[in-house]
Amino acid sequence: MNLGVFDMIGLAASLAFAIPLGNYAVIQLLAGETALGAGLLVVAVAMVVLPQYFLDPGRILAGLAKGLLPRQLRGGDPGDDADAEVEVDEAEPTEK
Repeated sequence: MNLGVFDMIGLAASLAFAIPLGNYAVIQLLAGETALGAGLLVVAVAMVVLPQYFLDPGRILAGLAKGLLPRQLRGGDPGDDADAEVEVDEAEPTEK
């Protein structure tokens, strides 16, 4: 994973909130509050994992730009269009 300066700042901000929450979750797990501890642990992990792997701004912007551009300006192979129209052979219905 190649992180830039802003990515490192975002990761540090996420960890600043996720570490105390994870610590509290572990304390609750050890105290016997299984549901609360497990739920808070899932939230703490999601606070770090979601922005790093699923909410990648570059990928989101590339997908948005690709969706907004006309097909001719998207690039790639002209024959490899996912939005290309498919011809349907419509035969005349036969009468019984």
